[in-house]
Amino acid sequence: MGRYLRTLRDALRKGDLVLLLLCVVTTAYGCLVISSAANTMGSVRYVLIHIVAALLGILLYVIMSSVDAEFFSEHRMSLVIFNTFLLLLLIPFGTDNGSGNRSWLNFPLLPVDIQPAEICKITYILIMASVMGANQNRISSIPSVLQMVFHLGILVGLNMVLSGDAGVSLIFVFVFIGMAYSGGVSMLWFAVGGGGLAVLLPFIYTYVMDPYQQLRIQVLFDPELDPLGTSARYHTMRSLRSLTGGGMTGQGLFNGNRTQTPEALYAQHTDYIFSAIGEELGFLGCLLAITLLVLIIARCIWVGNRSQDYMRRLICYGAASALIFQIIVNVGMCIGVMPVIGLTLPFISYGGSSLVSLYAMLGLVSGVYARPAPASHERYIRPPLPSFK
Repeated sequence: MGRYLRTLRDALRKGDLVLLLLCVVTTAYGCLVISSAANTMGSVRYVLIHIVAALLGILLYVIMSSVDAEFFSEHRMSLVIFNTFLLLLLIPFGTDNGSGNRSWLNFPLLPVDIQPAEICKITYILIMASVMGANQNRISSIPSVLQMVFHLGILVGLNMVLSGDAGVSLIFVFVFIGMAYSGGVSMLWFAVGGGGLAVLLPFIYTYVMDPYQQLRIQVLFDPELDPLGTSARYHTMRSLRSLTGGGMTGQGLFNGNRTQTPEALYAQHTDYIFSAIGEELGFLGCLLAITLLVLIIARCIWVGNRSQDYMRRLICYGAASALIFQIIVNVGMCIGVMPVIGLTLPFISYGGSSLVSLYAMLGLVSGVYARPAPASHERYIRPPLPSFK
């Protein structure tokens, strides 16, 4: 027991305390706005769950900081099996939690639901970093790229079939793109992938997407579709009115016209919390939220650039990619330039599973900060690639 406590203490001492402080400050800001946004629903419960999730997340942050990235790389297949098993649990225990997507696990003995895809987001970053690290000397070769695509396909396929949650599935895709680009995969592969996607998009739109999903895309390009905001644009127009209704400094916490009116602003404590911030804290409140999140992303990238190890850098870039995509989609959804796909604003929106997984994911970055390079005496030395001259 004493050895484990010493390990955790060393992890806290050597880990990235600046990144942890940024996460805690952003979470505290989230608690403040959640207390107001969820006021009409009994905010005490939501704030308490958010605080408990944050405390558990901080613990996981420290634990993940203490584990060497090489350990995860050596157990890559175990992570793949873990992801598959976790998503398959949606068959007997899955619930839509009122969202329309069967994305949460509801265990009878647990007081809260768990979103398995949020956990898989962390392990997917580790799997990708491990695969790319093992193939770094031939990263753009066909076997290497096919191996990366294979792992992405398993995760996205299982998640879409079992939960139907396109939002989280797109996070996996964006993490894939971000890590592949920063890892040096040839731009030719991006051109091939973009061309293939262009060919498949009409098929996906027509035969894979549900009518309500098609409608969410149509409203972005057709101004004549529901101009009064009574159906397809209903939530978007209310979000925009809330976001712009606060002016520079907002109407004040617990005083937003729509935020404090039941059902006037949909999901004001989760998906549309950015709109609630705009209404009650104004432009300055929104600017503060974006600034805190950008600082977290910048810190992840800085830690990655600081590391001389290829795999460790990719872990940091993968975490940054996940955050960037989630922020762009959430804010874009609130201002009406992105389709509504149900992604929360990191650290600020209410959501226990999301918050805990975010801390755990950034704990990996902290681990890279603590160990920016492999130990001087590796367990093995990678042999040079065979020469075909």
